[in-house]
Amino acid sequence: VQLQASGGGLVQPGGSLRLSCATAGFTLAQYGIGWFRQAPGQAREGIACIDTSDGSTYYADSMKGRFTISGDNRKNTVYLQIDTLKPEDTAVYYCAARYGSAWCLLPAAQWDDDMDYWGKGTQVTVSS
Repeated sequence: VQLQASGGGLVQPGGSLRLSCATAGFTLAQYGIGWFRQAPGQAREGIACIDTSDGSTYYADSMKGRFTISGDNRKNTVYLQIDTLKPEDTAVYYCAARYGSAWCLLPAAQWDDDMDYWGKGTQVTVSS
């Protein structure tokens, strides 16, 4: 099983990024995929979750508006579009998988409690 986040980089405030989470070794449609981030000195926080079997998406309340999660089962890839980037978005961004998608209905603070698989993160730095 593999999940690999990519697409991070140095971006100016106000810019946009699309992160990718390439998956392999499992059937993407059977798993909910979540995006998380962890800033230096802070706890990891959930951003969004997707059930690629039907395209249902879920967002942490604090992440609604500038983040958009999407998926492509043909490419076994999940994306996270981040718009109007702010310096406080600077963090390592991770994707993770957990069987089923019922967990996406839980509060985002509980999402990362029992994830089955984690990928290596990708660094996003927002700075002028």
